[in-house]
Amino acid sequence: MAPPVRDGRANFVVTMTSPRSSDIVVGILLYSAGVFFFAVNDALGKWLVADYAVAQLLLLRTVGAFIVLGPILFRTKVPLFSLDQWRLQLLRVVCMAVDTFCFYWATQFLPLADVMTFYMAAPLIITALSGPLLGEVVGPYRWGAVVAGFIGVLIALRPTEAAFSPAAIVAFLGAIMFAIAITVTRKLRQTHWLQLTVWQLTGAGLLGAATSPFNWVTPGLVDLGLLFLLGIVAMSCFVCITQALSRAPASVLAPYQYASILWAALLGWLIWGDTLTPAILIGNCIIVASGLFLFWRERRRGLSVADRVEPIP
Repeated sequence: MAPPVRDGRANFVVTMTSPRSSDIVVGILLYSAGVFFFAVNDALGKWLVADYAVAQLLLLRTVGAFIVLGPILFRTKVPLFSLDQWRLQLLRVVCMAVDTFCFYWATQFLPLADVMTFYMAAPLIITALSGPLLGEVVGPYRWGAVVAGFIGVLIALRPTEAAFSPAAIVAFLGAIMFAIAITVTRKLRQTHWLQLTVWQLTGAGLLGAATSPFNWVTPGLVDLGLLFLLGIVAMSCFVCITQALSRAPASVLAPYQYASILWAALLGWLIWGDTLTPAILIGNCIIVASGLFLFWRERRRGLSVADRVEPIP
């Protein structure tokens, strides 16, 4: 392996190595799976938030997730109180908790499609943050794929006038928090995924526990099972996303977030009988094409230019 070469412009080391192509492919596949679980989580949460407060949703979701996480933690003995990069970990927990609360809260006042429109801006924010925070070089092809995907989102969803109501501010704040959290997760890629997942769920659960007593509604057995299932789905999503970000640059994975629109359209049709309009079909074609283009480009090159620039510890 060639020795690192210092770039005199800033605090970065430019290396002559690149991640394995297989790692990037696995990262993309894991991220795509995480996006699917995101869509299921969003649809299930939208269904439940009609009858239960957001805080209660967050609390019981965390309980459900720990039903699965508990045995895993007991067997692996992963240390959860490591002080390494604790500021970044705290920032990530806060951002994820605020993001989750904002999303579920906004769906009470806005159509799900409008809320998702704001969240689809997250890849643009992630790509923009990948340079200053992660030292990733974001070239014109990546920017082009992200912008094309976002245009597809706008065509598919055609945001209504409700998207410009005061509740939209909360949705946009959630999208910003989500983007920052994903970027920080990439920065913490050396941290064990269990540690990241546990604290992410714990942060949301504590936020829910602090506010749920004010408007608690005792759920029936079926709804309690769905609330716990929501936690398991959310946990699966977190695991896939954190594992993906440990293998591939955030700016490479960002366009694949757009696939959530495709899953949302399918789930909307299955659950609420929403029909696929020509605009949704055309927009989804653009979204999928932008992601496939970036995937093809990474496979063709067999490396990621972004990972040639690594921050000095």
